[in-house]
Amino acid sequence: MFNNIKRIHTFITVVNSGSFTKAADQLFMSKAMVSVHIKSLEDSLNVPLLIRNSRGFIMTEAGELLYHDFQTIFSDIHSSLGNVVEKHHSLSGHLRVSSTVEFGEVFLIPLIGEFCHAHPELNISFHADSSLNKLVNDNIDLAVRLGTLEDSALKSRKLGRFSIRMVCSAKWLAQNPLSSLEDLKTAPWIANSNIKNAHHWTLRHSDGQTFQLKFSAKFSANSSIAIRSMVQADLGIAILPEWLIKEQLQSGECVELFPDWCLPKQDINVVFTGDHRVRRHCRALIDYLVEHTDF
Repeated sequence: MFNNIKRIHTFITVVNSGSFTKAADQLFMSKAMVSVHIKSLEDSLNVPLLIRNSRGFIMTEAGELLYHDFQTIFSDIHSSLGNVVEKHHSLSGHLRVSSTVEFGEVFLIPLIGEFCHAHPELNISFHADSSLNKLVNDNIDLAVRLGTLEDSALKSRKLGRFSIRMVCSAKWLAQNPLSSLEDLKTAPWIANSNIKNAHHWTLRHSDGQTFQLKFSAKFSANSSIAIRSMVQADLGIAILPEWLIKEQLQSGECVELFPDWCLPKQDINVVFTGDHRVRRHCRALIDYLVEHTDF
């Protein structure tokens, strides 16, 4: 039976390629061996399958019947084998991913969506949070974190960097004009409680000068979106990601203070524990984020 299957495969290849020579090349065998396979198949069936002529060959009625029946069978076999390989190499399982609400909404979730379309067997849970503690306690596989990482026990890969701006509402500035950087120290500030040393920043001028900005916050929040809303409510000054305040700056609702003085750019890292939970689908998503995060 096995020998006949091999011979039938040779016969199908000869018909599909249109010549014994091309079939021999595709099957990595000699032209003489192809002829032996065809002759052995005809002998076992006791019926001619191919009639050679000056142009090559033509199929007999029996050859046409055999070809049409087994062409479909071999096509199904190839498809099934392909499905097995694809299934083995496709990503599946459950992946738990975390980031801040605002970064997740603007950047991360759209990328996860594209990744999931490419790997439909994969299930992903998104957790909006900015704490690294839950990376271990809640079995989070990957966490995208903004700013400086301080936990050396965690592994990470950098996705990029983004600019931050010192902003307030146009209405607030009209009511509280600022003439110098020193005025910032006594102004009402809105701080991000997730950031360590959120009350101390180094400003750098385009000519190389630096200014140490220290202030006491009158207001605080653990969400950049909430801080932006507090700025829009005319409560004071805040430092926010440029991508989060871009529309408000363009519309004139908010203004950047002392734009010649820059704040340090902030890192975007994908963080993971580095233990046995860094599975293949986890590494694949990390690579995808590294490749597609555009900053």
